[in-house]
Amino acid sequence: MPDLIGENGLIKPEYTCDGDGASPEIIWSRAPPETKSFALYCHDPDAPAGNWIHWIIINIPADENRIPKHGPVPGVEVINDFGRTSYGGPCPPSGVHRYYFIVYALSVEELEGVTKQNFLDKIRGIILAKTEVIGRYKRS
Repeated sequence: MPDLIGENGLIKPEYTCDGDGASPEIIWSRAPPETKSFALYCHDPDAPAGNWIHWIIINIPADENRIPKHGPVPGVEVINDFGRTSYGGPCPPSGVHRYYFIVYALSVEELEGVTKQNFLDKIRGIILAKTEVIGRYKRS
């Protein structure tokens, strides 16, 4: 994830509420040959309300390996904890939070009926591989 994380593993402000909240470029490689689709899950386990979901994308075609900065997204975005179907940048109320960006290679071409509440249950049993990057952020 070339441009998302800067020095000391901190997410660059342009991808947060302190910048323009741009959705970052996400790139992956070496998916298993039997991959039928990908999904992306970004969450903050350190949020005061518990696990805060910043971004979910499903049904990313198997021949894709990139989500471009600012989009367009090559899949279907699911409503996140901000109540919208788009990236929600880090905006921790206090302290340093961790942000997990996880790409899953899946054995099915299309997921249906996915919500932020059931995403992990829906992909259980169909995950072929996953890769993740963890960035941290603290507001100035």
